[in-house]
Amino acid sequence: MTLGRRGFLGLLSMPALLRAQGIASRKVAPTSRAKASGLPFDATFVDIARQAGLVHPTIYGPEDHKDYIIETVGCGCAFLDYDNDGWMDVLVLSGSRVSGAPAGTSNRLYRNRRDGTFEDVTEKAGLLRTGWASSVAVADYNNDGYDDLFITGWGRNTLYRNNGNGTFTDATREAGLLDAEERWGAGCSFFDYNRDGYVDLFVSNYLQFDLKKARKPGADSNCTWKGVPVNCGPRGLPFGHHSLYRNNGNGTFTDVTQASGISKAAPGYGMTVVTADFDNDGWPDIYVACDSTPSLLFRNNHDGTFEEVGLLTGVSLSEDGMEQAGMGVGVGDILLNGSLDIFKTHFADDTNILYINDGKGNFEDRTVQSGLGVETRFVGWGAGIVDLDNDGNPDLFLVTGNVYPEVEAKLPSYPFKTPRLIFRNLGGGKLEELIDEAGPAITSRHASRGCAFGDFDNDGDIDVLIVNLNEPPSLLRNDLKGTHHWLKVKLIGTVSNRGAIGARVTCFYGGKRQAQEVLSQSSFYSCNDPRLHFGLGSAMEAELHIRWPNGAEQKLSNVKSGQILTVREPGGK
Repeated sequence: MTLGRRGFLGLLSMPALLRAQGIASRKVAPTSRAKASGLPFDATFVDIARQAGLVHPTIYGPEDHKDYIIETVGCGCAFLDYDNDGWMDVLVLSGSRVSGAPAGTSNRLYRNRRDGTFEDVTEKAGLLRTGWASSVAVADYNNDGYDDLFITGWGRNTLYRNNGNGTFTDATREAGLLDAEERWGAGCSFFDYNRDGYVDLFVSNYLQFDLKKARKPGADSNCTWKGVPVNCGPRGLPFGHHSLYRNNGNGTFTDVTQASGISKAAPGYGMTVVTADFDNDGWPDIYVACDSTPSLLFRNNHDGTFEEVGLLTGVSLSEDGMEQAGMGVGVGDILLNGSLDIFKTHFADDTNILYINDGKGNFEDRTVQSGLGVETRFVGWGAGIVDLDNDGNPDLFLVTGNVYPEVEAKLPSYPFKTPRLIFRNLGGGKLEELIDEAGPAITSRHASRGCAFGDFDNDGDIDVLIVNLNEPPSLLRNDLKGTHHWLKVKLIGTVSNRGAIGARVTCFYGGKRQAQEVLSQSSFYSCNDPRLHFGLGSAMEAELHIRWPNGAEQKLSNVKSGQILTVREPGGK
């Protein structure tokens, strides 16, 4: 049975269907695979993390079992240019262990040496910290020209102000962002919701977790999976609540959760947060992927308030009206029609989902029609809509990894460590899963969580940074061959916020058009290279239409390919 999106409301009154296990899964069979296209794929990925110097493991719970949900979720990572030298640096988050973190456990900042290697500058930068980190958002919250960090986690969130000299200062308390109560901070995103030139901050919270009261695996139906005792939750645990903080323009924030209407939304298990203009009205909206509860879309009302419209617009549930275990979110223009689509990752025995935007902020589930439904084996996490082979058609990339190490011994078809996945874009809304074509770094198996997309070596293609639980990260260098062209666009706000978070660039090339926005968070708990990357295929030049966060528009014609183009917003200093 297939329901229209507005028929989903009635299904929410059927809680008995939703309590069979701790995590939502529709238990659907994969769709049949189409005949392989046989088309060449020019991107090959090689994991160079070790030789590049990314050697510290992301500690997150024991390796062979998980007693508590806090040990399973994992964390994100980021590409960022913290020292403004034009080369992407790397931030990799880390968790801990209930029994105590091993020596050296910390979030890690690596400075790009510009020769394919990185230097660990964590201690020098003042970022050494042990704890249960979740996600990171990157933005210049005080408009001083240097990107700052907001890192969420269980216990407390932290705002790190970039001092402009290679170091960071914990500014959480002075900025008014220090919570009085212990919370499990999850997704977060900077964005300028009121278009005043300063980035505000939205934070999702996963659930309320108290280690002293936590139940052990097998305690009830929310603590088993396929008959195997596993850690409890998220179902059966109290919801978290989400928060919106307005930037006051003086280095401080005010909690406007109630005044903005955010607090009116139904509670749920919030995870990754993406802020972008989904209805093409020039104002940023908020999308929250939710685990085992309906995902949320907050539409910006242009007056400082938001309305939650996820069910009405079709991005809360699957097409058959079921809750899904939403973790990661990719945002991009799959159909090349100038609107932003949503790619959301889910649990095993379910499809990941592709929502296609009609241009007015209403979405249609095209998972099956696109070919994405062929894969249901793995638990999906970090994800992106990115053009991996520069052919001008953005592809889908996601990382996977189970949450139950104990299950594999009894059910070998559900391994803990699983591969990365690529769905290449064939055009016309059709996707094709690549099995071996993109190299051994894709088929390599890990329990991965966050991933970030960027060009760390500035060679004109998309590389991938990946968090692996209880292992060092992966850095997948894209060794792209072929003759396809590319263009990168770095935006600097002068009237708008300095990092141009929320700016929309529509690129016209070879008879195509593609929209992208500067995002503060996407994938799973992660942050991508802020420079927008466009594969151009055979086109050697492009036309750019830029809509700055404050609504001003700019057009650039005859832009040559093969360059990193820096554009400063007109009219400011």
